Amino acid sequence: MKQHREDEITPDAVRLIDLFLDALWVEFGLSNNTLAAYGSDLRQFSKWLNNKTLTDADEADIAEFLATRYRQGIGHRTSARILSSLRRFYNYLLREGKITVAPTALIDAPHIGRVLPLSLSEADVELLLAAPETGDSLGLRDRAMLEVLYATGLRVSELVGLKFEQLNLQLGCLRITGKGNKERLVPIGAEAMNWIERYFADSRQLLLSGRQCDFLFVTKRANGMTRQAFWHIIKRYAKKAGITKEMSPHTLRHAFATHLLNHGADLRVVQLLLGHSDLSTTQIYTHIAQERLRDLHEKFHPRG
Repeated sequence: MKQHREDEITPDAVRLIDLFLDALWVEFGLSNNTLAAYGSDLRQFSKWLNNKTLTDADEADIAEFLATRYRQGIGHRTSARILSSLRRFYNYLLREGKITVAPTALIDAPHIGRVLPLSLSEADVELLLAAPETGDSLGLRDRAMLEVLYATGLRVSELVGLKFEQLNLQLGCLRITGKGNKERLVPIGAEAMNWIERYFADSRQLLLSGRQCDFLFVTKRANGMTRQAFWHIIKRYAKKAGITKEMSPHTLRHAFATHLLNHGADLRVVQLLLGHSDLSTTQIYTHIAQERLRDLHEKFHPRG
């Protein structure tokens, strides 16, 4: 098998990848996280190619690269994402006339079974929400953040990126700009509004210590919180609440959608609240709701 250097990619490769990412952003308004993932995949492939350029790569190169990454331990889902990155990149090069044949055209994506997102029961959510110590400024901020996340189903990047201008206290809603730069209005609900107001009254100014910050939820350094920091916070409170399921900020987004459907919400309403552009993305939550109904039937029906 051929050996490959891991040194930096060439300036030409950098330029091609940057042009591609710029085109994706202009055409589809993809999030920074998605663009970063595409860029990382393409840079790794360019390094792996060694003496070949990205425009010279053929079908065999891509197949061998995917096989090498799989032997290194990546799963089917990551393989599918890498192939998606390469496929979009080479379709872009084909459209721009930089290649005559897309080397990804005949490569099939690995089969990925439907994986239901992890959710929490309503009882588990109550335990999680009650975990922060609201007598201190950090605990009150964390309780407000958890309440808002469960009440709105925001993506964690949307939550930590909230600014004052997005909050309408009179209407009790948030104006969110999600994936594809699409705006949506999301109601907050009375309980989450109560915790936001308590956080404003008793916590936020103490954390800022006279400094200014545009972000809604702030740290002691008067900055907005990072996604990674909030991930650690939610893990800590899950452990404190005795929740043994693997937790992430996205778990509360899943719980938001699942509990709405369990209580009879229309699927298209949930789609709008989550900011999904395609209804099929939201439909996965109907499978969770159906599993819940099946469990209830088996538990309580005399012939279950």
